[in-house]
Amino acid sequence: MKSLSYFTLIILIASGSCLFYSCEKDYPTKVEFTPYEYTGLDENGGTWKTTLLTSKEQILIDAPLGSQSNEYKAELTALKNAVSAATASDKEAVDYWGNNPILRWNEIARELAAKYNLTPAPNADGTYPGPSAANPGQYPLFPFAHPPYACRAFAYLSVAQFDALIATWHYKYKYNRPAVHVSDHTIAQTFAANNLPSYPSDGAVISAVSRDILSALFPLEKQFLADKANEMKKSLIISGLNVESDIIAGDSLGRGIAKVFLKRASTDGMSKAQTPKPVSDSIRQAAVTRFGWQWSNLESPQRPVGIAPFFGKVKMWNVPTVEEVRPVAPPAIDSPDFKKAADELIDIADNLTNEQRKIANWWGDGLGTYTPPGHWNKFATDFVIQYKFNPLRAARVYAYMNMAIQDAGISCWDAKYYYHYPRPIQAIPGFKTILGTPNFPSYTSGHSTFSSAAATVLAHIFPAEKTKVDGYANEAADSRVYAGIHFRFDSDSGLTQGRKVAEYTINKAIVDGSN
Repeated sequence: MKSLSYFTLIILIASGSCLFYSCEKDYPTKVEFTPYEYTGLDENGGTWKTTLLTSKEQILIDAPLGSQSNEYKAELTALKNAVSAATASDKEAVDYWGNNPILRWNEIARELAAKYNLTPAPNADGTYPGPSAANPGQYPLFPFAHPPYACRAFAYLSVAQFDALIATWHYKYKYNRPAVHVSDHTIAQTFAANNLPSYPSDGAVISAVSRDILSALFPLEKQFLADKANEMKKSLIISGLNVESDIIAGDSLGRGIAKVFLKRASTDGMSKAQTPKPVSDSIRQAAVTRFGWQWSNLESPQRPVGIAPFFGKVKMWNVPTVEEVRPVAPPAIDSPDFKKAADELIDIADNLTNEQRKIANWWGDGLGTYTPPGHWNKFATDFVIQYKFNPLRAARVYAYMNMAIQDAGISCWDAKYYYHYPRPIQAIPGFKTILGTPNFPSYTSGHSTFSSAAATVLAHIFPAEKTKVDGYANEAADSRVYAGIHFRFDSDSGLTQGRKVAEYTINKAIVDGSN
């Protein structure tokens, strides 16, 4: 069977095929959780180390009016009236956002990644158009949220949220405006009451920074994101959490911090990751000169350039240089190690079990899904809920994990295009796959690198879950071998590469002041 083109796979997705994920073992996108009482408030959170902010007060907000001022008392009265007048739809929104909106914004990011993870159809002449950030509404729509784009989006969102909440905690305890229920115990509280200072509103900070980061990354969704942010801010009032001035200050702080991160994003090299054909051809020729082999795209029709050849040059979060984590070269074609790996693939293809097929499908994470990085964000969400983390500590989980995932993706793409190693369908005559072959070189495996980086960080934060997350990472790596997409050495080297990358992030986490 010839490897299916990505265009063919889009048609299969649209028709409801279960080609990319198992119908027996599907994973949900929506987060189902009951608002919970936090295991702690992290009162010292404002002293934790930030990633991009140079100080906790880089973005200034004014001091709030005193809790005995007439203006504040009027705000409390307005809040009490709003809670009393809440409609059924208002209460539904409160239930949706809960008391940890970090979870919902991560879910929204995953949904957007899935929505835009569709490759364009070919032109009539067989060429492929590319999306344009300058004209996102022109077909093909911008962005194409392939794994490099998605992992970067999750990282910017998560790290911006984390820095923003560190600054929020700093201001909360600097100004120490009492929680609303402390100022007026007659105001009904939807969620379990705690004594976290209310100014600025952490929910409003999360709403603003998430809206602005995601609007820049998914520009066609600006109105949708603005609507979600407004809905969330209203829910902060209806739930009795914040008065209007808490929310105004939080929105201002979040918007200011988003600008800091978007400035980094504008110069991190991502705009140059997709190369023109002459550059792509020169990358391929360099591999031929170095190693005597090259990856060739076997799609039909064939796209002339692979996905994001220069993603390996994008600025990393915690690894000093990509060369420091570049793996050793893969086996030479027709070497004993190559033959061993090829024989394993042939044997698996000839004797594929139902369980192996299910694993390959469930970890497919292809077009129309939120990609392997999104898969790991869902796992992280489950752990945040299980351990009942407050928004700040939840943001810490997503930030460190997604920095490691993006750094792993950058290092993986560096290896892919430096070594330019052929895929099994190219290197093994007559070989068959059970999934479409991705449009980029084989070594190392992206699934394996993303997954081991994520698992290493999650095991550090949740040590009791180490066996579980390591098992997930190993299964993700195996899935690509079962699917016939990668050689065993692609996956094994990817696992090692991801763990090595993650250690740089963990070294930052150890000294951030959170423990």
